[in-house]
Amino acid sequence: MALLQIAEPGMSAAPHQHRLAVGIDLGTTNSLVATVKSGSASCLPDEQGRVTLPSVVRYLSDDQIRVGYEALAEQKTDPLNTVSSAKRLIGRTLADLSQQPHYLPYRFGQSGQVIELHTRHGLKTPIEVSSEILKTLKTRAEESLGGALVGAVITVPAYFDDAQRQATKDAARLAGLNVLRLLNEPTAAAIAYGLDNGSEGTFVVYDLGGGTLDVSVLELSKGLFQVKATNGDSALGGDDFDQRLFCHLLEQHGLSQLNEQDGSHLLALCRRAKETLTREPEALIETAFSDGRAFRATVTRQEFHDLTRHLVQKTIEPVKQALKDAGVSKSDIKGVIMVGGSTRMLHVQQAVATFFGQTPLNNLNPDEVVALGAAMQADVLAGNKSGGEWLLLDVIPLSLGLETYGGLAEKIIPRNATIPTARAQDFTTFKDGQTAMTVHVVQGERELVADCRSLAKFTLRGIPPMTAGAARIRVTFQVDADGLLSVSAQEQSTGVQAQIEVKPSYGLDDETITKMLQESMSKASDDMAARARAEAAVEAESLLGAVSAALKLDADLLGETELAAIRNDIAALEGRLKNGTAEDIRAATAALGASTDNFAAKRMNRNIQRALAGQSIDDI
Repeated sequence: MALLQIAEPGMSAAPHQHRLAVGIDLGTTNSLVATVKSGSASCLPDEQGRVTLPSVVRYLSDDQIRVGYEALAEQKTDPLNTVSSAKRLIGRTLADLSQQPHYLPYRFGQSGQVIELHTRHGLKTPIEVSSEILKTLKTRAEESLGGALVGAVITVPAYFDDAQRQATKDAARLAGLNVLRLLNEPTAAAIAYGLDNGSEGTFVVYDLGGGTLDVSVLELSKGLFQVKATNGDSALGGDDFDQRLFCHLLEQHGLSQLNEQDGSHLLALCRRAKETLTREPEALIETAFSDGRAFRATVTRQEFHDLTRHLVQKTIEPVKQALKDAGVSKSDIKGVIMVGGSTRMLHVQQAVATFFGQTPLNNLNPDEVVALGAAMQADVLAGNKSGGEWLLLDVIPLSLGLETYGGLAEKIIPRNATIPTARAQDFTTFKDGQTAMTVHVVQGERELVADCRSLAKFTLRGIPPMTAGAARIRVTFQVDADGLLSVSAQEQSTGVQAQIEVKPSYGLDDETITKMLQESMSKASDDMAARARAEAAVEAESLLGAVSAALKLDADLLGETELAAIRNDIAALEGRLKNGTAEDIRAATAALGASTDNFAAKRMNRNIQRALAGQSIDDI
């Protein structure tokens, strides 16, 4: 007799069945996929036992696509149709890329703001390239686990903005993946260490990759992972160490005339030597150039450390700033989590240990730790982990706000605010009878909209016509757990509203974010002066408009001398608006206000007489 399984409506007929979910580290150079088996997270290997997948895609002439090691091996012979580092291209415009042309040997096009790459298969966006990498990882996972995935947690850099996060989700959707959550890479690393070691307290995640440094300060406590602050350097990574050794060899051996192919090969050998020096006291660099010249050099570990010591010290400055932003000291830090292959360099580990006065945590593979943490979070979100889930509180890297009259940027959600979050602020109209308001969403730390990055615009219509300042429009910013933003505006008396999910077609690269943060600090005094002037100008323009309207109606109440004085003050204020400082404008505004006080009193008397005309005492 067959036994029938009975389940509650909407529930699985086999509640004990393990749901297949994975964590994916979608990297610039390499990508990984991991899962939790029997309560332990591990990275899934390919058929050759390799857990990493080079983030390289090649488009072949027979409509075939190769991803990973095969594509990487063919990059030198077919560079225009072999795309690497697609993660650096997501959310960027051609104008952004013009600053680093030597990294990008591709034929670019652009539809609107979206970058496109010319390949044998036609135009491809970085989203489509990334989707091929994700498809390969998805296939690897399903073949390894023996079934279809219910979803994936995909990691992104903490500094990825709204557009870049949305692009990552779009790439996953193209790959047929259900995104359970986007997770910041430092947070994923903290999950791997926090849960694996049962740790609680304040931790620093020091993530030194091939091209960037990211530092995060996190608080771990009873299932709560709260990011307190983030910082970093988008122009500092393992590549800079390779380049320093490369330049040293050029100078030492007089190799100024290397062609591009020989230079690229020598740089690759420098990278290999750097890796060797983490295990051995010296490394041999030996090759033959295309012109037949032989090259041989021995580099000692001490020599390499001396050459790159300034780069190591440069990584400590973002650490100091992150601690300052988080409001903690070195003595408060319970552990330092090392992430990224570049943290294998011995003098990097030594510098971090010296700064914090403790040995860094590096018992997990720094290349795999992000994927492992993502897998743990995926296991929870898929419903496999009993006893509840932990709470993750990440932060936004740059302030979010909107444009107000005068080109000012009003911050709604400040930098390093924890997400998910929602904040609202009331605004009003500037002109009489205004029935619509354009909401311009911006991101950045500067005081003026011109110095921030525009994210989106939408218009709220149907505002009842009222006098300036009477309407009340509540603007609400909501940032979800994935770091994606939505904005809504509602007029309070009528309930009319408009909203938008902010999905700009371009985003902020790490270098731009770092530059914006640096400029917000170095130009703070200039920004405050510019904001003060803009605010004074708004007040002045409002007064000029009101006085002009009053003179059109009731100028006959003034004598010639009084009228001339007001007109002189108007001219003086208009002149200050063109060339004066904030103090000049405020002084001229105060002068016009004083000269029109008597005029205002006369107008009030006339308006009262008009209101009482034709009425009896009984009516009043």
